Amino acid sequence: MSDDPTTDGTAAKPPGPPAGTLVLTTPPAVGPLYRQAAIGLVPGLGGRRGGDTLPGLELRLRGVTVDRRQLAAYDRVCGFRLTDTLPATYPHILAFPLSMRLMSAPDFPFPLVGLVHLANRITVGRPVDAGEALDLSVRAADLRPHARGRQFDVLATASVGGEVVWRGVSTYLRRERTAGDRDGRGPGERPAPPAASGRWRVEPRVGTEYARVSGDQNPIHTSRVGARLLGFARPIAHGMWSKARCLAALEGRLPDAYTVDVAFKLPILLPSTVAFNASPAWSFALHDARSGRPHLTGTVTPG
Repeated sequence: MSDDPTTDGTAAKPPGPPAGTLVLTTPPAVGPLYRQAAIGLVPGLGGRRGGDTLPGLELRLRGVTVDRRQLAAYDRVCGFRLTDTLPATYPHILAFPLSMRLMSAPDFPFPLVGLVHLANRITVGRPVDAGEALDLSVRAADLRPHARGRQFDVLATASVGGEVVWRGVSTYLRRERTAGDRDGRGPGERPAPPAASGRWRVEPRVGTEYARVSGDQNPIHTSRVGARLLGFARPIAHGMWSKARCLAALEGRLPDAYTVDVAFKLPILLPSTVAFNASPAWSFALHDARSGRPHLTGTVTPG
């Protein structure tokens, strides 16, 4: 006899996901989503309407396991030591296919290609072992104005046995003409960069190798033609590679639980030489080694 019968004596079914939730059985394939997004940019082949509402859908994927060979390749590209503990940035790439599926859906108000990754916040609740199976969720939230258009957040979580062990917030910009489309800062007003504690040569292979291990195959990072179509003379490094490389430089000093915020500034054209600086007050920065132009600023908050 059931411990939880319904009124007619039949066993109660376990509750399903809440309304507005789609539970996937496999990770979405990212390549076709990028191709679909690129086709949508061609006039007459699927232009996308603008909108004022983000979809209320949350995507979930359960029991995601880590491929240790892929993890090792990711560690090498980003400069992490080879360990069984996931880097703080690694769950981001596990959740990335869900983010792509969400932002390439027909009801998403903005075209995927051309969105600018403005900022990223990661909260690590505890160290996550590569042997743990993760339940992932992704949704979009908080569409709001920006001086150069509109911005929104993609919220991601990773859970183990119902415990949220990792959270990510990626803020994206949709560029649009606005009355305040200037930040008011001239090139001569840029503050001098801090003294560098490290210099790194970022070769073109960083774009292709990171694309391979992360699944982020955006041609702006791997193709000169793709980069030029979006206004860059050469491919640019992935912003999340830049964040990961900075955290790798801090490896061994980070607490077990912390939040790391970064703001992405100017892109890193490949190849480039960049300078890294970290302060005892848990702030860090990445800038061009020759010009001092900023690429990234970040802070770590313990706990």
